[in-house]
Amino acid sequence: QVQLAESGGGLVQAGGSLRLSCAASGRIFRIYNMGWFRQAQGKEREFVADISASGGSVYYTDSVKGRFTISRDNAKNTVYLQMNSLKPEDTAVYYCAAARIAKQYDYWGQGTQVTVSS
Repeated sequence: QVQLAESGGGLVQAGGSLRLSCAASGRIFRIYNMGWFRQAQGKEREFVADISASGGSVYYTDSVKGRFTISRDNAKNTVYLQMNSLKPEDTAVYYCAAARIAKQYDYWGQGTQVTVSS
């Protein structure tokens, strides 16, 4: 069982930055692939980025490439999403998720709201 808790969301102006954190419970965090997703109001949840268990492989959706960076610290059981050059269209609830098998997400956090004003 893995429990996830996101933090770091908030209100920021367009062009600004935020860093989201996702703290995981349990000693086996290091074996999970981790992902970030987001859901804007009235829209379906969409994939943002993921990172392999070792941190050696990362992947981003096209709309955030060059602006967002996913990373993890297995010693702290935490995965991060550094978001730069934020745009109003990045406004959404951001969720982290854990996958024992790549792309098959078993556990989800409660989400953190990110609002980007124009």
